[in-house]
Amino acid sequence: MCRNITTLRGLQPVATAAEIEAAARQYVRKVSGVQSVSPATAETFERAVVSITEATALLLADLPPRRQPPTTVPPLRRITAVRRIAG
Repeated sequence: MCRNITTLRGLQPVATAAEIEAAARQYVRKVSGVQSVSPATAETFERAVVSITEATALLLADLPPRRQPPTTVPPLRRITAVRRIAG
C-alpha cells in the first residue's frame, strides 16, 4: 500500500517506539490523505496515530522472530547513521 512504510519486524536492535510511531504516522497520512495536519484534523489524526502505534507495538511483540532481517533500513536509522558519519 505505502512504499514509505518500512518493515519493522526483525530489526536488530528491535524497533524503537519512535520508529513504530513514525510508521503509524505515515500510515495514517496515507490512509487519510492528510499530509499536513490542520486544527480541524489534528485531534482525529493524532488519536489515529496513537491507536495505530499501540496496535503495531502489540503486533510486533506477538509475532514470532523473523528468520532473516528486513531488506531495508527504517528512515530514522538511516538519518541517525548519516549524522554519525557526518560527524
